[in-house]
Amino acid sequence: MKCDKRHMLLYAVTDRAWTGKQTLYEQVEAALKGGVTCVQLREKELDETAFLQEAKELCALCRRYGVPFLVNDNVEIAIACGADGIHVGQEDLAAGEVRHRVGDDMILGVSVHTVEEACQAVRDGADYLGLGAVFPTSTKTDVEQMSNETLRAICDAVNVPIVAIGGINQGNILRLAGSGVDGVALVSAIFSAEDIEGACRELRAMSEEMVGP
Repeated sequence: MKCDKRHMLLYAVTDRAWTGKQTLYEQVEAALKGGVTCVQLREKELDETAFLQEAKELCALCRRYGVPFLVNDNVEIAIACGADGIHVGQEDLAAGEVRHRVGDDMILGVSVHTVEEACQAVRDGADYLGLGAVFPTSTKTDVEQMSNETLRAICDAVNVPIVAIGGINQGNILRLAGSGVDGVALVSAIFSAEDIEGACRELRAMSEEMVGP
């Protein structure tokens, strides 16, 4: 599957912190029904066997909805489950090495924080970039907030799809209008919602308004 900027519109990043009444599988399916355009499995708690099983199940689920399924950080799991892509950060395996390992057909996303990192990631084969944190966030406490100037400068410097992440919710998503991003990646705004499907419908409409025609 090739990366398209439309995949960035409403990009769900999983977090099992809010599982309980529903399994992660059920939460992801509700998000898909609500209109998410990409799903990234971010898993820090499971062992490799359970992680792979979960990845296979969610990959098959996303295929049914025609939505790209990506794995965060773990190249081996991404390859083994047949994921559409892999997402890595600056502290993970270098993007060029990841591209070499996964080949040309898998989507490669890279988190960047500066124009220099963005340009290097694209040279290394990144298909899209994740920029953030664009707002204060409790999900990742080790990431500094990105200035509006840096956000716009990165969007101007590269020609690959860009998704904003970090502290984005219904109350601030429209503040990203005109920045150049192609969509938003959300964690708590989706998975902490009482009605995940309904929240995603609202967020999808707001993201479409934010991106514009």
